[in-house]
Amino acid sequence: MPLADRIRPTTLDEVVGQKHILAKGKPLYNIIEKGKIPNMIFYGSSGVGKTTVANIIAKKTNMSLRKLNGTECSTADIKDIISDLGTLDAADGILLFLDEIQYLNKKQQQTLLQYIENGDITLIASTTENPYFYIYSAILSRCTVFEFKPITADDTIPAIKRAFYIMIKEEGREMPIEDGVIEHIAYGCGGDVRKAVNTAELCVMAADDEITLENAKLLTQKSSMNYDRDGDMHYDILSALQKSIRGSDENAALHYMARLIAAGDLTSLCRRLLVIAAEDIGLAYPMAIPIVKACVDSALQLGLPEARIPLADAVVLLATSPKSNSAYMAIAAALDDVNNGKTGDFPRHLQNKHYDGEGAAVKGQNYLYPHDFPNHYVEQQYLPDEIKDRVYYHFGDNKLEQQAKAYRDMIKGKK
Repeated sequence: MPLADRIRPTTLDEVVGQKHILAKGKPLYNIIEKGKIPNMIFYGSSGVGKTTVANIIAKKTNMSLRKLNGTECSTADIKDIISDLGTLDAADGILLFLDEIQYLNKKQQQTLLQYIENGDITLIASTTENPYFYIYSAILSRCTVFEFKPITADDTIPAIKRAFYIMIKEEGREMPIEDGVIEHIAYGCGGDVRKAVNTAELCVMAADDEITLENAKLLTQKSSMNYDRDGDMHYDILSALQKSIRGSDENAALHYMARLIAAGDLTSLCRRLLVIAAEDIGLAYPMAIPIVKACVDSALQLGLPEARIPLADAVVLLATSPKSNSAYMAIAAALDDVNNGKTGDFPRHLQNKHYDGEGAAVKGQNYLYPHDFPNHYVEQQYLPDEIKDRVYYHFGDNKLEQQAKAYRDMIKGKK
């Protein structure tokens, strides 16, 4: 049995992290202690205690425990469990622990629905994906969702110490641990308890007479390996990056950029920086757009690790630049009108035809060529009649847009 399973906590007090739901007096702690278990969904990344808590719950009930994994189970596997209902093996009901439920299709999830609803089966499901997007709504409405948050590196230190203690005891010989080993594993594995414990096991197996920091650095499985380009963490990091830049916090932005670089996700980082330059800096500093494009082109040509240099330039430039979303808001408002049918016909003087039908109320193109007038401007209607007074764009309060507004007011003869 792997070490991570051998030292798995058997009581709630031994569980690492999750104090927001598992500390004494907190909701999930109270539910488990009372022993009346509802249908639940545990949502969180790998190695944060979802399976551990499910096992503890199973031991506190008289129900028959069944386990399935959504990545490999079939409808027949689910029906086999259902067929046990009413037998002596399941006299007190069945507690089904369904790992990775997001991989079950809708039909498979519906197969369980009736038995969850009438209480024959109590479901504890776990998922690393947002349950509100991936789990059938009828199942979701009958379950309570508990979010398991990422565990801090400091929280994993007791588990790592315990892993070393057990492994060294099993070896039956003295094996000193060099200073910094435990901390390096804790921070290198980024709060994944299972990964940290497995790394401690590898360190003991690879040691001669001492567990060295050098070996720990070689064997530590970096937390970035958990990064899933189609999962929630992917979008969370990109969202955090954009919001940090929008909030003018270059240090936070560099942190999230570093996490994307460590995961090797150069493409997502480059695309998001191009979006940010146009959406959040926009007309407050329009040159940010070609500058970021040049940084992105350089990064893609260089590849990692050198790509980090021009991209860091782009991140710091964007975070420290003045901000404006005026154009972003303007096109959103215009699209809203178009999508809601607020369009109307083109004004006659803007159309591409140079003749009029017999029924035309006004004959002639009557287009006024702005370059024929002072300041290359003449007042005329450009929007359709139905929305002729609509205003989509509002000048931002930054220096460049206010200069553009002053120019606009001047050519229109406004003070």
